[in-house]
Amino acid sequence: MTRRLILMRHAKSSWGDPMLSDHARPLNGRGKRSATALGAWLRESDYLPDEVLCSSSVRTRETRDRLKLDAPTRFLDSPYHASPATMFKELSRANGACVLMLGHNPGIAGFAEDLVSHAPDHPRFADYPTCATLVVDFDVNDWSDMTHGSSAPLAFVIPRELTE
Repeated sequence: MTRRLILMRHAKSSWGDPMLSDHARPLNGRGKRSATALGAWLRESDYLPDEVLCSSSVRTRETRDRLKLDAPTRFLDSPYHASPATMFKELSRANGACVLMLGHNPGIAGFAEDLVSHAPDHPRFADYPTCATLVVDFDVNDWSDMTHGSSAPLAFVIPRELTE
């Protein structure tokens, strides 16, 4: 059986209110447009998750909402600024055949690098900009069976490619 992961960094957030905690920062206008465009791209590409693992921060929740995908979501504190090891652990507990994991850098970029056998041919993969999205398949029956470096990238996209 194949398991598919859609690994997305949250969309661009606002720094407009210096009194907000980092966890409470919302999306800015560009971030809202980017998340909407990524949702359309996921639907058009038929990359439709049946489970979402989402950081509990405001900007990841807003990104998820703007994707307009119909999948049950678990909002978790652990992916908030998580290490690649923590993200790996959370994904290993997933149940869906296609899981969208929505988190933050720098952990998400490191996690993406850990998962693939080779980096996608994309100049922005290493820095994983806001709302960057990687799609990979794993040839495993259960998420707990996945190993580092065991997937080849199917797709990698950044919002600028979809909104210009």
